[in-house]
Amino acid sequence: MKIHNGDTVTVISGKDKSVTGKVISVDHKNQMLVVEGVNLAYKHVKPSQKNPQGGRLHKETPIRASKVMVVCPKTNKPTRVGYRYLDDGTKERFARVSGASLGVISPAKASYAKK
Repeated sequence: MKIHNGDTVTVISGKDKSVTGKVISVDHKNQMLVVEGVNLAYKHVKPSQKNPQGGRLHKETPIRASKVMVVCPKTNKPTRVGYRYLDDGTKERFARVSGASLGVISPAKASYAKK
């Protein structure tokens, strides 16, 4: 999956369409994400010693990864993500539309070291 923790994403379909938020957690096995401020659900809490008031709490629930797109840091628009190797051998993610870097994934390989 091309979306990682800490990425800024925007929802492209569903009840929270066009809402932007930061990825809190990623479940690669099930292709699900938890994004702050997206897909909120109420959790009803009984009064207890820890929470004497009780009440309803907002909680983010997982959303399918196919319903979100990464926001390009350069243009602030949703974009597809690609991978590329730089000249020094490091692998990075980049925004397909603008070519802006989204961060390095793996360090340079020994075979790319300059002689």
